[in-house]
Amino acid sequence: MKLNVSAQLDYNISSASTLILNIQALRTQEQKILHEEFIVSESDVKIDELTSVGGENRMMRLAVPKACKLRVNYKATVDTSYQINNYRKLTEEPISKLDPEILPYLNPSRYCQSDKLYRLAAHMFGDIDSPFAQVIALTNWINTNILYLSGSTNSQTSAFDTVTEQAGVCRDFAHLGIALCRALTIPARYFTGYAYKLKPADFHACFEAYLGDNWVLFDATGLAPLNGMVKIATGRDAADAPVSSLFGNVRGTGRLISCELAEDDFKPYYYFGNKFEGLSYL
Repeated sequence: MKLNVSAQLDYNISSASTLILNIQALRTQEQKILHEEFIVSESDVKIDELTSVGGENRMMRLAVPKACKLRVNYKATVDTSYQINNYRKLTEEPISKLDPEILPYLNPSRYCQSDKLYRLAAHMFGDIDSPFAQVIALTNWINTNILYLSGSTNSQTSAFDTVTEQAGVCRDFAHLGIALCRALTIPARYFTGYAYKLKPADFHACFEAYLGDNWVLFDATGLAPLNGMVKIATGRDAADAPVSSLFGNVRGTGRLISCELAEDDFKPYYYFGNKFEGLSYL
């Protein structure tokens, strides 16, 4: 699936500062970048491309030497690959057989306090035999019981807060999905990316659960088709995959995000209800 993505970020910078931006599509064997450009409006900004330690997330570090109004433009054409598997007969994977790199995604993290949600998860979903069906059930529950409300939360809101307040945005929906999965001993991680058909257009947060040796994508908001995503980053939660980290006297003044088809052949894929087919980005 070929998609054109773009991000325009504007900043008002009052003194020498550093910005670390995580807005580039991942470059992997299966998610191929056919064309890409990263442009800043000021010629004296020093730019370094970084890769997260122990991960694959791509970041740009911008050293801005003086006060200015900075505009960052990123554009790419990305060819994504995914597969749809039937998980009807999937059984729980013993922790003793999981690869070591998967184990951290079982633990509580800053925004995903799975230890505080164990009783809720066990009561609501613990009697469901199939781990895939558990994740579908909790995704449906979040979609039905948590109100999607722009501006209702902030950067400190955690999964436990979202259950209490029963409202949030895509980041909060993702954190709650991750926390409930981990409470059920299902590894789960945060996914951020560009999303086709997302209204209003913005960066989008979902989550992936580790099922049958695959990271399977879930979106409790249901706001975008799962096969219309371009992955930017993954992590234990949003703290591992922020779109921007600002150091200095920096204020964001606006952003424009876009994700559009580069080809016409597209059949949107969602799943809610009792489906057993899950989509994995390879």
